Amino acid sequence: MTANVRDATIDDAAGIARVRVETWRAAYGGLVPQEMLDRMDVDRETARRMEHWDELHADDRVHDLVAVVDGEVVGWALAGPARDQDAPATGELYAIYALADRWSRGVGHALLAEAERRLRADGHDAAYLWVLLGNARATAFYESHGWRCDDGEKVEEGMHERRFVRSLAP
Repeated sequence: MTANVRDATIDDAAGIARVRVETWRAAYGGLVPQEMLDRMDVDRETARRMEHWDELHADDRVHDLVAVVDGEVVGWALAGPARDQDAPATGELYAIYALADRWSRGVGHALLAEAERRLRADGHDAAYLWVLLGNARATAFYESHGWRCDDGEKVEEGMHERRFVRSLAP
């Protein structure tokens, strides 16, 4: 079944939290400290998301997207203006996740395509994102969609990440 990608609503907060927590646990085991994964909790993540909902959605240049199949949130993406001072582009893909049982089934592709479309519509000619070092699946996914590592790196909270950049020119 094809995923429907749409703007997230506050009613999606629990579904987004579930996608984030379950995907981190499935994708990042062995890549981030296990204690970090063990501390993740869907209920706490839902509450945090709802508490900050209005703040996140105050900027209409931030695009909070969900992928839905049969009424269930199975993927989530967040994109908007660049946050880093030394950003190589004006747009940024902040996050993109799909439930593990949806990997390689078009959910990530649909979310990424819509996030890129929204960034392009906002006037961004290029965008960047961060990939956890060692996340071969994500690296292959982004590279297959035209993203290229530009050798930017950062380490935050014990996580080493590499930066990928993509032109959004038509």
